[in-house]
Amino acid sequence: MDTKQILTVLVMSCFYSTGHVAYSQSQAIDFETSNQWSIDQSLWAVTTEKASSGTRSLKLSITEDQLKKSPALISIETDHTIQKVRTAKWNKETVVIGASYEGALLAISQDGFIQWKNKLSGFMIHDIWCADVTGDGNDEVIVANADGTIYCLDSRGLVLWTFQPSEVPMYAVTVVHKNDETYVVCGGFDLNIYYLSAQGEPLKNIASSTYSIEKPWGKDYLPPKNLHFANFLRPMLKADGTEMLVVHGSQNNMQGSGSIYLFDVMADLPFTKVAVKAKTPLGEFRISDADGNGRQEIVMGFSGHQNSTHAVRLDLTSGMTKDDWEEYDIKGLGFGYSVLQPELIKDGGKDKYLFLVGNHIVLVNADFSDTGEEKLESQYAYNDMWKDNSKIILASAQSGGSNIHILDTSHPDWKEAYINLNPSGKIQKIINNTATYRNHLAAYTKPASEREPLPVYLMTEDTDNGLAKEVANNIRANYTSPIFLGGSHMGQAENWDRSTMANEKYKNRRDARRSYIYTQQQAIDHITAWYAGEPGIAYWGGHGNDPYMFQRSTTEQIIDFAGGKKTILIYPELEDHSADFAWVMDDLFYPLADYASTRNTNIFVRTKHNFWQANIYLPMWEQVLDGSYSQVFVPSMEETSDKAMDISVAGRVGVWASGAFDSWGTRSVPDNPSFDRSRQFSHQRLPNHFMRHIVYHLSYGAQYINNFSVDQDYMSFIWELLAKGALYVPKSEEIVSFSPVHLGMRSPDEHYLNEGSSLKWSTFYNEEFEAENKFVFSRQNATWMAAKVNDWDFSSFASGVKDRRQNFLPNYPNGLVLITPPQEGVYAKTGVSRGALTDHLHPLYKNITKEYVTDGRHYYSSTGEQYDAGTHAAQVKQDIIDGATKIPVTVTGDVAWVVAQTSPKHLRLTIIDNGYLNPDDRQAVVTFNTITPVKMKDILDGTSYNINDPSEVKVEVPCGLFRFIDIELSSEL
Repeated sequence: MDTKQILTVLVMSCFYSTGHVAYSQSQAIDFETSNQWSIDQSLWAVTTEKASSGTRSLKLSITEDQLKKSPALISIETDHTIQKVRTAKWNKETVVIGASYEGALLAISQDGFIQWKNKLSGFMIHDIWCADVTGDGNDEVIVANADGTIYCLDSRGLVLWTFQPSEVPMYAVTVVHKNDETYVVCGGFDLNIYYLSAQGEPLKNIASSTYSIEKPWGKDYLPPKNLHFANFLRPMLKADGTEMLVVHGSQNNMQGSGSIYLFDVMADLPFTKVAVKAKTPLGEFRISDADGNGRQEIVMGFSGHQNSTHAVRLDLTSGMTKDDWEEYDIKGLGFGYSVLQPELIKDGGKDKYLFLVGNHIVLVNADFSDTGEEKLESQYAYNDMWKDNSKIILASAQSGGSNIHILDTSHPDWKEAYINLNPSGKIQKIINNTATYRNHLAAYTKPASEREPLPVYLMTEDTDNGLAKEVANNIRANYTSPIFLGGSHMGQAENWDRSTMANEKYKNRRDARRSYIYTQQQAIDHITAWYAGEPGIAYWGGHGNDPYMFQRSTTEQIIDFAGGKKTILIYPELEDHSADFAWVMDDLFYPLADYASTRNTNIFVRTKHNFWQANIYLPMWEQVLDGSYSQVFVPSMEETSDKAMDISVAGRVGVWASGAFDSWGTRSVPDNPSFDRSRQFSHQRLPNHFMRHIVYHLSYGAQYINNFSVDQDYMSFIWELLAKGALYVPKSEEIVSFSPVHLGMRSPDEHYLNEGSSLKWSTFYNEEFEAENKFVFSRQNATWMAAKVNDWDFSSFASGVKDRRQNFLPNYPNGLVLITPPQEGVYAKTGVSRGALTDHLHPLYKNITKEYVTDGRHYYSSTGEQYDAGTHAAQVKQDIIDGATKIPVTVTGDVAWVVAQTSPKHLRLTIIDNGYLNPDDRQAVVTFNTITPVKMKDILDGTSYNINDPSEVKVEVPCGLFRFIDIELSSEL
């Protein structure tokens, strides 16, 4: 059928000074027939023109069939990465409420119009609840924000009131009723729940310490017992039809499953307490009535490895106890980390539970019977799910999507629609941009003036299939770098006699993920087989749970077998800073390093948290930090659940640039985005965030890459960039984007050291301590999920970071501020193997560096005088700003960046979209400080930049991508 041209007029109801725009419902009007329809924006081909002040006209191309059909799936483009979705009722119409990654709140009609957007504080929204609290017949939108605020907005997007007891993140919010009174209930990591009136007035707060049954376990640095945070707050009907408040309290966001507390509304103490027994944290908490008897049940979904996950249903209103819980286990969904989100739906007229897990929908009988399970697999996983009658609303794809998807389960084609769902918006932008840049790379030739690329070791890449195999084979045949290593992630360990081991702790440690079944010879045979046909191998030599998976003599024999081929021993999670681990250093790692030092072997320290700006400065690591084993140890990280990646990159690059290590390494893995394990949406199927993260670290000199394979065809683009030299991997002395100011790290403060290693427990908050103690590096434990960074914190004034989440790609607007061993004064060591910092930096730093010493808590003068972080930060910040004028180039904007000298008159400027999980088109502002550029050109797509006014140049960075820009100088640097 021919397409009809239809004119839709959108009437803007008003403009607000805060930038919100409210739209009316839309109708399509065919001016030939005067027929009118409510229409679906996802079907439009739209051009927009501003007709006059207060109106916009949209010219649409749409067929009559499309107008008449109610689709199984509607996709709405928002231009934002939507993390949470809910629904509100306004004027009897259902509106989708979306929370963006940036903390904006959007109201979106189901025909696709963004009715309004409110940026709020700009910090993450942890929870949303929609209910009519004012009694005007329209729902209000109530938001729990990571800045510690509860916001209440009306149907126009205006803030009616706020409540902020502190800057500790608010995590949960709901609405309950009693005797015709309406109450807002909220809670967060300050370990209280609060009752507010409909007008936002505080009425009561209930401290978890007055009723909590939570008790921490283990031995190391534990929080007090009988404390919890409000993980979920929900209204629920009692048997008599009145409401009660259900609180799920938790103390541990990684391992604890917490407890359920049932309160009469406004009561001080719960009338029921039930401990939840599970191995993983509770990630979703919903209310349903599966048997239709009018009695509500709690349905819980857990957060963890989605290949083996489960849901639990509990009917507490009938007196059921935890022994009567109904549990449903799901297996076989593949590798990934996710929260199981449950909802009760009608499927073909039959009640079923819909479980959204990663990129799967699993349909289960309403009685949890194990027959008839149905699994639907789609291309992408989604950030959230909400139900409105028959509609399932999906937030944006976790890979950086910008759509909201509305799936109508009453439509006969809804399953097929889900399976074939292919988001548009930013997802498609990323795919197209990558393909375009990859085509440009095919024509690129490295200038003869540049040196040959440094070797980059790809330790764990899958090169066996598809385009990845083709690319890898071409590189092996025609290029010297990157180098693909063999090896594997084995499930076995050596069963050897530890009875004479002098340390009881490590004598008895085992990694639960390993089967300790191999003899020494079996272990040697298993591992040495990997060398065949490979330039070397990488494998786990041990783990923080058990560094002794193999006895030292076994590892030494494997190294000898290699006959000079590269061997990389991976040791994850070596975060223990006790005296026991000091014994391990002397018993295992130093002797092994001595053996490895002449045998082309590296010890890859893949540790966690604050290690490279804390633990490495403890006496047990002194010989490593001194540079005595610079050719053996490789500093790396696994940053799952960490909060301060911007600091860790300064720490790792700092110890490398100091000369303590000859090279450094990095890693990308599916659960990297899991900064909050109880909300673990970590199943990104398009690893664009991986790619930009690795590009950033390679551009800062990383040479050891320990990636987890997700989409190797996509990631093989990096391999090509390295092979052809377009992605320049610099030596430390070639980098010119370091700030002249650096932090010298002395022995770490004990509280700082412990807090940075305590990311499981969420109940450490102490109001008095926080008020009286200011730290250079602060708010890093699990109390501060996505919290605002303190103004005096290093992250705020040095790296340009504002909150504690997923800061893998920081801006560092004045240059990367390195964290290094102290170079001057009473804290500096002389005669160390590594030499002085400036021995390893570009010559321009010789006379411009300035050092501040810290222990993570205070600053110190060169003579040992102590300064408070809160008051001294202003001076450090000013010196960093002043120091930026002494380096050739600085870059501002929502980008990460690196500058390295590639030849006497050429600099390579790498600029990267820094939206780790919220990629977008970015604008970078490049400022030239000490150089006069002659030319400035993107080496791949050929874009030339106008440098007639060389003081400042704007560079557009495509969504999900990066630019490699050559800057030609008028004279040698």
